[in-house]
Amino acid sequence: MKLYYLAAACSLSPHIVLNELGIDVELVPVDNRKHTFGDGEDFEAVNPLGYVPALELDDGTVLTEGPAIVQYLADLKPELKLAPANGTMERYRLQQWLNFLSSEIHKGFIPLLYARLAGPYVETAKPKLEKRYAHIDAELATRPYISGENFTVADAYLFALTGWGQAPWLTSYYRADIHFDGLSNLQAWYERVQSRPSVQKALRAEGLVKA
Repeated sequence: MKLYYLAAACSLSPHIVLNELGIDVELVPVDNRKHTFGDGEDFEAVNPLGYVPALELDDGTVLTEGPAIVQYLADLKPELKLAPANGTMERYRLQQWLNFLSSEIHKGFIPLLYARLAGPYVETAKPKLEKRYAHIDAELATRPYISGENFTVADAYLFALTGWGQAPWLTSYYRADIHFDGLSNLQAWYERVQSRPSVQKALRAEGLVKA
């Protein structure tokens, strides 16, 4: 199994999940500018859209899109409860969170990460993203993890995204102009997730913290 990734990108999410599962995987860094990997091989031959993550299975099948990848991985070892069982309301709630994170948080960061290109649009996008994080903070007041009592693939995804922002307690990567200092529930959750061995292992492997 191979995980094509870019350090600190959303591919950190399936990287964490693979560590949670204890699955051996070949990590393949991708050059995001050239869309190549290895010795100049064409990454678009793996994912025609040219972005990470992409998960290549042992039989050559390639899965793309983070929320699909992490659910596939979680279902390999359902006893670890990284995702509720298919067909249950709990699973649909998890998918609800994954969709929210993909559309409202992940995409909400893009104008802030490319602020020079986004121009005046940042002034519209930033308050919206702040409002979405306030919602997450309020939800985390009632439970330790984003979708309940257990750490799930949704927490791995949110962790990867939140690392793009700014606060003293963050393992910040890209430094988008959004601050989370006043969100105490989010802070406690972030530190809880960051302390997990699977997360620390992924951060070290991607060069985001010192070994």
